[in-house]
Amino acid sequence: MGTWTLLRFPYVLRLLLGTLVGRLPTGMAALAISLVLREAGAAYGFVGFAAGTYAVASAAGGPVLGRLVDRLGQTRVLLPSAVLAGAGFAAIAAAPGRPAVVIAGAVAAGAATPPLEPCLRALWPRIVPPERLESAFALDSGAQELIFVTGPLLVAACAGAQSPSAALWLAAFLGLAGTLVVAAAPPSRAWTPPVGSAGWLGPLRSGPLVMLLISLVGAGAAVGGLTIMVVSYAERNPVPGGAGALLALNAGGALVGALVYGGVRWQAPPRRRAVLLAAGLATAYWLLCLPVPPVAMAALMAVTGLFLAPLLAVAFLLVDGLAPPGTTTEAFAWLVTLFAVGMALGTAIGGVLLQHSGQTAAAAAGAAGATGCALVLLAARRGLRLQPAT
Repeated sequence: MGTWTLLRFPYVLRLLLGTLVGRLPTGMAALAISLVLREAGAAYGFVGFAAGTYAVASAAGGPVLGRLVDRLGQTRVLLPSAVLAGAGFAAIAAAPGRPAVVIAGAVAAGAATPPLEPCLRALWPRIVPPERLESAFALDSGAQELIFVTGPLLVAACAGAQSPSAALWLAAFLGLAGTLVVAAAPPSRAWTPPVGSAGWLGPLRSGPLVMLLISLVGAGAAVGGLTIMVVSYAERNPVPGGAGALLALNAGGALVGALVYGGVRWQAPPRRRAVLLAAGLATAYWLLCLPVPPVAMAALMAVTGLFLAPLLAVAFLLVDGLAPPGTTTEAFAWLVTLFAVGMALGTAIGGVLLQHSGQTAAAAAGAAGATGCALVLLAARRGLRLQPAT
């Protein structure tokens, strides 16, 4: 009931849907680029290099674009970045056999990824009442899971119906269309950052905020390691739908967790909730180390998702309250970047451990990342205190 009430506030549904559509290329890019290059005859080494280039460029470009938003406003950054990112995808689709064009396209598509997530989270305090802000963050964090379920399905549909390159053209179109929906909305056009001097460090001059962001590297590592561990599990066990089905259960659990969390009026302060949710996430990930049958694994996948989205919702609330004035968008961009860095590290470490030590070791590495997140939040909890008005 609380979620439907939230969606009835002016512009909430429009901004949420626009952000989801505009971010679908993020869930499509790695798979689409890989399929397009393989179809063009590229070696796996170059395929991995191109996909990695996109990921690194995206992680590096996010904070830069976030800072530009905090200086110039949302619309003047979102639209040009969407056009440039779309041009990058189009370049790869049009010339997959030309390595220089592919790498240039990957850099453009990644570095210019429109900062829709940070922009939406900077807008929430202006379009929902203060008492509904955390519910909005919870809905936001849960809805993001749809991107990583829908994105690969769109790529598969394009590849089956026409060709993998059609997925890149679709990604360019969706990124521009979704960004236009958001950037043309009155709250986005009217948004101006609070007056403040960011300095060279921007939001990173806030020590408690830096500790919060560091903790999320551990959560990201757990999620990244989970993906490759699930692929290995599905290869060794009869799982209907394979790894995709297990990851969909994880995303579904995250969505349920977000909706339940957002519908409750919590009495405990956010910093305490963050520690407890991170501890719950770590506990769920440690259970993945057990040699369980597919039915139990399916249940564990849903449980791990239950804790992730609420943890991110609390993190969004803390970022909003801890970021120095005039740096909110960049702070949210750093959150996205460091979580992505954690995912990349988790995937890489999980892959090495799967190859040399087995599935249990890979699962333990992901659980260690989640545990690290909880420990950092516990150590930093005194600094994560928000003012009563936040």
